[in-house]
Amino acid sequence: MRLKQVLNEDTFQRWIAGIRPLGLQDGVCRLGVSNDMFCDWLATNYLDVIQEALALAAGGPVTASFESGYDPEVVGAAESASAGTAGGATAAATRAGIEERDELLSRFNRHYTFDSFVVGENNKFAHAACGAVAKTPGKAYNPLFIYGGTGLGKTHLLQAVAQDVVGRRKRARIEYLTSEEFLNRFIDALREKSLPRFRQIFRNVDVLLIDDVHFFTGKEQIQEEFFHTFNALYNSHKQIIITSDRPPHEIGGLEKRLVSRFEWGLTTEVQSPDLETRVAILRCKQEDQAVKIDDDVLFCIASRIKSNIRRLEGALIRLISHASLNHTPVTRELAEKLLQPMLDEEATGSVSIERIQKVVAEFYDVRLADMTSKARPANIAFPRQVAMYLARRLTDCSTPVIGEQFRRNHATVLHAVTTVSARQERDAEFRQSLAVLERKVRN
Repeated sequence: MRLKQVLNEDTFQRWIAGIRPLGLQDGVCRLGVSNDMFCDWLATNYLDVIQEALALAAGGPVTASFESGYDPEVVGAAESASAGTAGGATAAATRAGIEERDELLSRFNRHYTFDSFVVGENNKFAHAACGAVAKTPGKAYNPLFIYGGTGLGKTHLLQAVAQDVVGRRKRARIEYLTSEEFLNRFIDALREKSLPRFRQIFRNVDVLLIDDVHFFTGKEQIQEEFFHTFNALYNSHKQIIITSDRPPHEIGGLEKRLVSRFEWGLTTEVQSPDLETRVAILRCKQEDQAVKIDDDVLFCIASRIKSNIRRLEGALIRLISHASLNHTPVTRELAEKLLQPMLDEEATGSVSIERIQKVVAEFYDVRLADMTSKARPANIAFPRQVAMYLARRLTDCSTPVIGEQFRRNHATVLHAVTTVSARQERDAEFRQSLAVLERKVRN
């Protein structure tokens, strides 16, 4: 009630009304919201006023902690159904079913569905493969390996599959988690001496979805565990879907037997969306908003923000919020002013080591895998050194991080930087080639 008094009606309904209180413990109040963008926006713009209202209600200081993946409409429907069937064994079973289903769905972002996924040339094959897997888990493509850069929709597709399977098969056993979460649960099982229970959970699911499997790099024990988990599920015809930032054979520090198994099924790439797809994504994201942004402004945003979809969505939310709070339309000039920090960051921070490797490999007509291979012929070693030099020049990554991406140590990176720098000083033609490469990487 306090927030409803201090905020205008539109702001309250847009940002506050959908917050779901999850619990208060040790002065920390957990608040559920629909997605990560809401978490970020509330933390940036309304954290103080929310914590003030919570403190008044609790009679003491309270810290607000936002968690994504909670849809207030679904929660309300579940609670209503549960209340309406109170009493008796049938009611208890119904409540248990609703609670179990709600608990499962609460782990997913309810906006990450097939209906909300914008299909373009960059992702249509991955989208079709995921749709086929959701209809017939364990039969269409198994395993399904999806790779691509950060923020291009891999997690959206994984969660869309999970929610579609839950909708089709009420009793489906599904485990969705990042590779880091899988590792942490494995470590907990080791510490608590509960490995049999851990294995029972993960080797008896119908669908296992692992995000960012490249996190397993260099971790031999978890690779061993996942290898046996993979075999158990595959031999039982259970569906496995894995995502990574690169294809299996380019993940350094991964055991060959795991790479081989990841390539047993279908491997598909999700690429950066083109301009038309980015505009379509923005139009889709604003459909549920009361405030609409003109197409001219949407094209402006889409033409300037190319790196990933999350940043694109964040820009749209910022403009919609400004228009809603100030009751003024957003012009192209205002949009550029409001988004200037983001646009500046996009201009300087959109270059990735993966892109540098790809561009340099194409320029020198070598395989992309040669960027991380042990091969040392001059026609491979020098392009690799050029790629390391550009990675040091065009990204904020340290030499150890760059070395890891090339499966080398930081001393090798330093040597490459020195070698390329020296050559460009004495070789005008090579200096021109570097300038061409830099433009290709940035575009």
